[in-house]
Amino acid sequence: MTFHDPWVLLLILPTLWLLRRRQRKRSSITVDSLQQWPLQSSGKARWLWLPPSLRHVSIVLILVALARPQANSSYDAQVSEGIAIQMLVDVSSSMDMSTKTFEGKSTSRMEVAKTMVEQFIAGDGEALKGRPNDLIGLITFARYADTRSPLTFGHKALLQIVRHLEIQERPNEDGTAYGDALAIAAARLHSLDELRGSLNPSELDSIKSRIIILLTDGENNSGAHLPIESAGLAKAWGCRIYSISLGDPVNAPDSLSATDTLNAAEQVLEHISNETGGIFRKAHNAESLRAVYQEIDQLERSKIATQQFDRVAEWFWLPLAISLAALVIALTLEATSLRVVP
Repeated sequence: MTFHDPWVLLLILPTLWLLRRRQRKRSSITVDSLQQWPLQSSGKARWLWLPPSLRHVSIVLILVALARPQANSSYDAQVSEGIAIQMLVDVSSSMDMSTKTFEGKSTSRMEVAKTMVEQFIAGDGEALKGRPNDLIGLITFARYADTRSPLTFGHKALLQIVRHLEIQERPNEDGTAYGDALAIAAARLHSLDELRGSLNPSELDSIKSRIIILLTDGENNSGAHLPIESAGLAKAWGCRIYSISLGDPVNAPDSLSATDTLNAAEQVLEHISNETGGIFRKAHNAESLRAVYQEIDQLERSKIATQQFDRVAEWFWLPLAISLAALVIALTLEATSLRVVP
């Protein structure tokens, strides 16, 4: 317990002395002897000291309240700067082609992509730490781009959506329109303010970075927007694009950053990534795809800082309330049972 104005407490003793002196002058007379005074003992007379004492207590407590007693406490809080991430996943028919799992078995590219997207969001308990503080959305694309999940902090529901992704098997809807998907993702990240009605404003204010992670295995051959056009929008709106080409082992060099063997489709992916400040990487199986997601995870980490805050609780109201209660009791006693006739 501390006092904001402790010097006020120095007035307590002088105030009590003045009150005591004033009371003696008003309530006493000097006589030679009490033997000639017919004094009778009364039960009420023994309590006549109470109202003046309550008045003194009331005044002292008012001075204590004026000194502003305070209770200081400190606490630590974690302040995080989150990231808004749009995950783009190719669900065209070519994603049904086989690739290698971590155990060396064969499975479809779609299954490997789903596993790695899930581990990127939730973590794998090892290198991937998960993204608990990030706002994440999911867009899939074949001939058309579809929003599977809006930007959300509800990652449990998002993971369920990822697990149930399926390849687009309808011939009339097959294709690869990641240019449209990029345009939608950039627009969603640009208009984060539209989410203020459904999310805590402080959570949105903590978003300091906006990125798009594009996973595809082919070239853009459908849609209304060209990839370079969509990348221009992303760059203008401050969004970085991280592109991943999940291709055949034959075309995948040992170095994931090699550019000397890029085909035309991969050159486009590299270009849109470089233009927006992101990176382009190639992957050909589960192991190399996880390495790419690990690299992106390390490049785009939420900044978490611990800040110490001091909290001050004002307690002036407590002595003030007791002071008023003591004064009310004193006035009530003086007007009723301990009333003194002048």
